[in-house]
Amino acid sequence: MRTCPIFARLLLPVLVLIFSVNAHAAELLDATPRIAIISAFQPEWTALQARLRDRTEHVVNGVTFAAGTVEGKPVVLFLSGISMVNAAMTTQLALDHFVIDRIVFSGIAGGADPDLAIGDVVVPDAWSQYLESVFAREKDGTYILPTFADRPLANFGMMFPQPVTVARENKEPEKVIWFAVDPDLLTVARRVASATPLKACTADNKCLAHKPKIVVGGHGVSGQAFVDNATFRDYARKTFDAEVLDMESAAVAHVAYANRKPFIIFRSLSDLAGGDEGKTEIDTFFQLASDNSSAVVLAFLKALP
Repeated sequence: MRTCPIFARLLLPVLVLIFSVNAHAAELLDATPRIAIISAFQPEWTALQARLRDRTEHVVNGVTFAAGTVEGKPVVLFLSGISMVNAAMTTQLALDHFVIDRIVFSGIAGGADPDLAIGDVVVPDAWSQYLESVFAREKDGTYILPTFADRPLANFGMMFPQPVTVARENKEPEKVIWFAVDPDLLTVARRVASATPLKACTADNKCLAHKPKIVVGGHGVSGQAFVDNATFRDYARKTFDAEVLDMESAAVAHVAYANRKPFIIFRSLSDLAGGDEGKTEIDTFFQLASDNSSAVVLAFLKALP
């Protein structure tokens, strides 16, 4: 269903009220303040689950939340599911049922920066949503945007990226393009980056031709598409100055921002988003990349005050 902008503005306060009432009515499953540690799919949280102690499970709407401690810190681990909608839904579900003081995401991504390679771990300082867009009408070789649309960034053909409107408690809805990572959490990530070893070989001895590295800073972008296209990869790099592309992080960042929760996201490159020579190498290196991201997250958790 399509909604006109005026009706959307009238409807937004009602929706905010409904979701606020539902959130306050949600059953609290655990009163201990915890760090939410999220991964998108099963291979990404294998190493993290192995380090979980004093495990207690809760299942909400089919999502398993595993509470306990990792590196001595109280945590709750769960899978977001692949996709922006799944990531937003499960993150909000955790915030409604647990006392979450920080949000950490660990997973894989496609690389957009040509200076990065498979196995590298990137910890961006801001995230944006490239498919929060207007697909513009084309006429006589040009694109015509509706009157309500903005042009904050360059377009990719008919796709014109837009800011997203975010409602927060005691604040007027605002337009946001970039969701900033918590600076204190980034400081901890920088502290552990130089001292955390990363894998260069898979379990079946397929090895990278380089030594993986950790990069803290830069930009990440997310959308509802798996990107394996060199042209779009170049566009994301030039327009968003993106290091990585994925399908969940900016949605988690959006929910964290709306709920005023500090967050940080660790992504290891499993492929180059279409920049690889030949076919994508995600099938070969997704577990290595997952393990590298988890290794940095574990070092990060250990270093947290």
